[in-house]
Amino acid sequence: MDVGRRILVTGGAGFLGSHLCERLLAEGHDVLCVDNFFTSSRRNVEHLIGHRHFELMRHDVTFPLYVEVDEIYNLACPASPVHYQFDPVQTTKTSVLGAINMLGLAKRLKARILQASTSEVYGDPIVHPQTEAYWGNVNPVGFRSCYDEGKRCAETLLFDYRRQHRLGIKVVRIFNTYGPRMHPNDGRVVSNFIVQALRGEDITIYGDGQQTRSFCYADDLIDAMMRMMATPDNVTGPINIGNPGEFTIRQLAEMVIELTGSRSKIVNRPLPSDDPKQRRPDISLAQEMLGWQPRTPLREGLIKTIAYFDSFLSSRKIAAE
Repeated sequence: MDVGRRILVTGGAGFLGSHLCERLLAEGHDVLCVDNFFTSSRRNVEHLIGHRHFELMRHDVTFPLYVEVDEIYNLACPASPVHYQFDPVQTTKTSVLGAINMLGLAKRLKARILQASTSEVYGDPIVHPQTEAYWGNVNPVGFRSCYDEGKRCAETLLFDYRRQHRLGIKVVRIFNTYGPRMHPNDGRVVSNFIVQALRGEDITIYGDGQQTRSFCYADDLIDAMMRMMATPDNVTGPINIGNPGEFTIRQLAEMVIELTGSRSKIVNRPLPSDDPKQRRPDISLAQEMLGWQPRTPLREGLIKTIAYFDSFLSSRKIAAE
C-alpha cells in the first residue's frame, strides 16, 4: 500500500492554497498548512481543522521554517493588486526571502519544491498568446513591480538552486484563476464584478473594457499543480497554467450581470498604470508534459463562484444584524 507523503503548503489558508490542501488530504497525504493570515482566512480551512492528517501553523515565510516534510508547495504571497500594493516591500520580501527560506528547507530535506509563479512575469506582453519562452515586458520600478519582479526573482532562485545544488524544482506560471474562497475585497476582476452585482452596485470597468483576460477555474488549476509535482525530475518548467479561452473585461461584466440577475450598470474608470492589455496563456507545454487542459467553461465556473459569494455575503449580513 502506498504511504501518503507529508506535504507543506505555504499560503495554505489562501484562496488557492485551501483548495490544494483539500485535494492533497483527499489523496491520503498529511498536510502541513502554513500561513501568516495577511490576506487569507481561517474560514477557508476551518472545515479541515480536526482532520487527523491536517495541521495548521501560523508562520511568516520571510522567516526560516524548521519542519520535516517530503514535498513543498510554495504559494505564500499576496496575489491581487490591492493586497500586494498595500505593503510592497513586504510583498517583495515574501516572494524573495520566502523562496530562499523554502529552498533552504527543501535543500536540507532533499524535498521537491513547487513554486507558484504568475503570468505577471510577462508584464504587459508584446507577444500574444504568451509562451514560456517569452521573457516578458515588465516595468521594474512601477506600482506592480513588487509582485512582478518578486516572482521573477523567485523563479531565478529556484533554477539557481537546481543548477548549484541539484534540487528538484517545479515552476508553474498561473494565469487569472477564480472560484470559491476568493477574497471579496481583493480587487480582482471576477470577485469585484460578482460582489458589485450581488449588491446591486455599479460594475466598475477600468479603461474601455476591451482589454482581455483568460480565466481558469480553481479546481482545474489545482489539478495541474498536482500533475506538475508528480512529473519526473527533468520536468522543471516553467509551465503556463491557465485557460486559453480569452474574454474582454466587458464580456465578463455582462456575463456576471446576466448570471446574477442584477440590475447593476457598467461604469468606466481610468485604466491603472502598467495594467496588461492582453493576457492569454499558450498551454501547449502543459498539454504535452502534464496531459492537462482546463475542463471548466467560464459560465459554469462563474455559476459556482457566484453561489459561494451569495452565501458568503448573506452570512456576513446575518452576523451583522
